[in-house]
Amino acid sequence: MTDENYDDEEIILSELDDEELTLQMHDDLYDGLREEVVEGTEILLARNWSAEKVLNEALVAGMTIVGIDFRDGILFVPEVLLAANAMKGGMAILKPLLVESGVEPIGKMVIGTVKGDIHDIGKNLVGMMMEGAGFEVVDIGINNSVEDYLAALEEHNPDILGMSALLTTTMPYMKVVIDELVRLNIRDDYVVLVGGAPLNEEFGQAVGADGYCRDAAQAAQMAPLLLHNRRASRA
Repeated sequence: MTDENYDDEEIILSELDDEELTLQMHDDLYDGLREEVVEGTEILLARNWSAEKVLNEALVAGMTIVGIDFRDGILFVPEVLLAANAMKGGMAILKPLLVESGVEPIGKMVIGTVKGDIHDIGKNLVGMMMEGAGFEVVDIGINNSVEDYLAALEEHNPDILGMSALLTTTMPYMKVVIDELVRLNIRDDYVVLVGGAPLNEEFGQAVGADGYCRDAAQAAQMAPLLLHNRRASRA
């Protein structure tokens, strides 16, 4: 088959059966094709799929593949951003339906870059991958002081606090935040995840975090496990 013929063979999403369409949506997510993901979402809903089923089988399953290939160095940041943008197209349709049907997210995360640090690509990727894993994410942006984090925790009552840093000079501020949580006796109310290029596992342990995430894919894998363990220990 020549490239010319291949280009002419456009896939008609509405002509695919449910299984084929779901797999095609995984491919479209992987390729960052937002319009196709939106169309696929609408088709499955029109076929009486629940919003929760579309979310889990089409979007979350597709983003899981993206996350694995990002972790393994097959995909890079630009491709993951495109995939996440495509997923957001589908999520925009599903979110009101999920709320309406009372479907609860896995958990809620507040995430922000620490004081003095204005780098946010890594943080944005983590937020997108966490949404792709079924979490509600509240992104409080860059350059966050202890007071900013505390205000966000009080307002949004999350399960997870995520902090990121790209500069070695701002890394120590993570300990400032965690120490304040300890001082206020609320440290155990949250799973605390830290990440960023200069960090490592030893640093995460030293500042008192529950987990260090080397990348967004690992964050999306680690968060549900840590949250499950925390809930189980409290039950």
